Amino acid sequence: MITLRLARDTDAEAMLSIYAPFILNTAVTFECEVPSADAFAQRIRGIMEDYPYLSCEAGGTLIGYGCARRHMERAAYQWSAELSIYIARGWHRRGIGRTIQQALEAILRLQNVRTVVGGVTLPNPNSEGLIASLGFERIGTYRNAGFKRGQWHDVAWFQKAIGDYGPDPAPFLPFRLLPEEKVAEVLKGCNEGLRGV
Repeated sequence: MITLRLARDTDAEAMLSIYAPFILNTAVTFECEVPSADAFAQRIRGIMEDYPYLSCEAGGTLIGYGCARRHMERAAYQWSAELSIYIARGWHRRGIGRTIQQALEAILRLQNVRTVVGGVTLPNPNSEGLIASLGFERIGTYRNAGFKRGQWHDVAWFQKAIGDYGPDPAPFLPFRLLPEEKVAEVLKGCNEGLRGV
């Protein structure tokens, strides 16, 4: 059975087993050194102060995870969030990434976020196709944005509206202040969608 839940800092080692190959063997992430499990656990705790961090497991084994984080630092950016999702090898194309994405968006709506963004290191047709299928619009490309694995890489940026853009938006609500029952309700709905995956 596949289950989506809130991440725990004890997930760090399992998350790193998924994430490390992307660091070491690809330019999908611009992180160049695999962090320690302690550093990664601290990262999880830090992000979850303000944003959702989710784990997906099958039979008790972590098979994917995703999180949101602040997109830019200035106060006027508080209604935007950047998303990252990683799925374990062998678990792609089963709707897991899509479900994590939907859960993150639902939680971010509770936090009054209006826009989500994601960057994709090019070329990466699988990620570009997935993000487009999730309703994101490609808005531009940072040329030669990062140097990794002996070459310069472009990053395509995508965005999606998840709320309205009316006047006087409610301020961003940090994740730690969300009612637990509201988050549980989102996860319950997403877990129902994972049945049969």
